Amino acid sequence: MTAHRVVFTPLGLRTTAEPGETVFDVALRAGVDIQSICGGRGLCGRCQVEVSTGSHAKFGLAVADDHLSPGTDSEARFARHGVLRPGRRLACRATVCGDVVIDIPPDARSHGAIQAKAGTAIDVPLDPPVRLALVKLPVPDLTEAPADADAVIAALAELGLTVSVDPLALPALQPILAKHDREVIAVVRDGARVVDFRVPDAGHLFGAALDIGSTSLALYIYDLSNGDLVHQASAMNPQIRYGEDLMSRVSYVMLNKGGAEQLTGAVRQGVATMLADGCAAAGIAIAHLVELVFVGNPVMHHLFLGISPVELGQAPFTLAVRDWVDLPASALGLGLSPAARVSALPLVGGHVGADTTGAYLTQIERMTGRTTVLVDIGTNAEIVMSHQGRVAACSSPTGPAFEGAEISAGVRAAPGAIERVRIDPASGRARVKLIGDDDWIDDSADNLARITGICGSGIFEALVEMANAGLIDRSGKLRAEAAPDRFIDDGDEGKVQRYVLIDRPGAPICVTQRDVRAVQLAKAALAAGVQLLADHLGVTTLDEVLLAGAFGTHLDPEYVAGIGIVPGSRAEIIRIVGNAAGMGAAMCLTNRASRDRIIAATREIEKVETATEPMFQSHFVAAMPFPTAPEAAPTRNRRSRHT
Repeated sequence: MTAHRVVFTPLGLRTTAEPGETVFDVALRAGVDIQSICGGRGLCGRCQVEVSTGSHAKFGLAVADDHLSPGTDSEARFARHGVLRPGRRLACRATVCGDVVIDIPPDARSHGAIQAKAGTAIDVPLDPPVRLALVKLPVPDLTEAPADADAVIAALAELGLTVSVDPLALPALQPILAKHDREVIAVVRDGARVVDFRVPDAGHLFGAALDIGSTSLALYIYDLSNGDLVHQASAMNPQIRYGEDLMSRVSYVMLNKGGAEQLTGAVRQGVATMLADGCAAAGIAIAHLVELVFVGNPVMHHLFLGISPVELGQAPFTLAVRDWVDLPASALGLGLSPAARVSALPLVGGHVGADTTGAYLTQIERMTGRTTVLVDIGTNAEIVMSHQGRVAACSSPTGPAFEGAEISAGVRAAPGAIERVRIDPASGRARVKLIGDDDWIDDSADNLARITGICGSGIFEALVEMANAGLIDRSGKLRAEAAPDRFIDDGDEGKVQRYVLIDRPGAPICVTQRDVRAVQLAKAALAAGVQLLADHLGVTTLDEVLLAGAFGTHLDPEYVAGIGIVPGSRAEIIRIVGNAAGMGAAMCLTNRASRDRIIAATREIEKVETATEPMFQSHFVAAMPFPTAPEAAPTRNRRSRHT
């Protein structure tokens, strides 16, 4: 059988489909930007595409309706629920049967606009691992002509530096000396090695701090000469197309030959693009960016370094490496200078990674001598607790619900997404705020079509508001009797009903029973992890709760307390600390002592493994109820037929 020609628009990318391949298979292989939460199993409804039938002279193709396989039952189900829009197909369900032109709509692309992760302020003395040293070498003569590298070493010794010279730096040395009257700037790393030479007027060096999250990448570029933050940006992690959460990506590696290399290549290319774009935006030469310090959970850490994460997908979750890592940037293909170095913070163990140690570094002073818990909420929640001189950490499998995934109307945090919710207990009607919009709106607002869905903080607030208004009971069951005109029947599930958050004509934004359960599972897993650490350290009362990460940045402490994700917490002790993981990387980038401190501190952290703790399930079940909701209606006892 011959391969069929495939064109993806608006990219204009041309490729071919082998017999039996779906549109999703072809897109994944060709690196086309398309959303998928379920990894192409027809479960999430995100990979929506449109086929352009007819004659396409530009591409030399004629496309007919039967050039894709017929629609499937799962597509029909998504269409009935209003998830799959008219005229669209799911890329993972549509097999290519002929030449096709496939359009990827903006809402189906994984690299949509997202909210930049907010950083916390870092307050450390500027002492980066690289520094510039300007030296003037003596003019050699026939009686005394030391090698120029030796002359550099001698000149730097007069500045109090005992160094060697990296042979890779030598080609640049003599041309600079010849053109600049024997003056040269030496780039000295760790006070011990010259890694590059620069012309005398090159007065600035730059470095980058990088947070590799499961969902997004956050980049901060600093001028290492003065400590100024010159650029920051965030982008979707390109690995998202292989699965929404960590375990789905590990599964992809296990089930697909070369899967680890694909995931590694995707994230490295994404980082390389961010670095190039960031340097261009800041007006600096990328060759002047010589240090990159990154953090990430263990799976992200290993994949970025080119290490298979397979062992992290099965007990005992063995890491390949726990310690601080330094390696040449050239080994990762990031487009940086040959003198550039990449470093990674140490990991604790299991699924507690460098993102956790980075966040902890920013809060050590705050946590020392107090009973405090630091929580970084994402698809996996990393938790660190301090008490009476001891520190313990664990990871809890919250899943992607807090980031809008697994939610029927869920979207990532981007303009048009619902991020704030208020519900009138008397009427059951909701008002919402959208990202990028300052006004509160309800059903009566104009242009409700601009609402894209509900992001993580939106569904978080919606559930607390529904509990407060009695629209769900303490067990999480929907209570249609509390506001009958705000509930509609779910046609596929008989009498199961959905709460209408915003009555958008033709496509209401709803909260389903499954949505409630997804949030319950996530919040119970997080609460169970916190309680395990409390048990381990003997904690009964917390002095402070610190919420980190992109999701945590958007939360209101009142709602955090109301939903019960941290047992016993009150709004007044909850603090938002921003992207602490990324700022931990920035501290290590700009201050050498911070590196030493986190290396030493990590060795003292006690690891608690939630997967093997017998009490995890008990704590999980205990954390399922919504504490502010009314009690569930009592179940009537039925008499036995034999009484």
